[in-house]
Amino acid sequence: MTQKFDDPGGDATEPLREVMARISSELIDVAQLIERLEPLLSNGRSTEFLASPDHMRVMQGIDLAVQKTHGLADFVNGLGERLEPDHLIDITTALNLITLEDMKRRLMASIHEEPSAEAYQKASGDLEFF
Repeated sequence: MTQKFDDPGGDATEPLREVMARISSELIDVAQLIERLEPLLSNGRSTEFLASPDHMRVMQGIDLAVQKTHGLADFVNGLGERLEPDHLIDITTALNLITLEDMKRRLMASIHEEPSAEAYQKASGDLEFF
């Protein structure tokens, strides 16, 4: 028996399997963004820097982050594929927690937008240093 999650208003629900596919796509995008950091840490650096244990740990950490992100994307996608098409959910509250507007747009509907891993290279944007 499939449990259905319906919004009391009845008009803000969508198939959970589609939401899961969009989350998986976002995770793949994150993995691609992380992968692009690797060349920056080795490009034009001295051999001493490349041979340092601290640098090796950073590179291994980046590689692990990419593997974990791809693994989570596959996991979420696998779960979504096994859901019934009529398994509905209201994602409004969850979307309100997301602060990145482009990601929010991609998650809220099946609007095909260019993944941010591709788009960020074509346009300048805000950069926030922590």
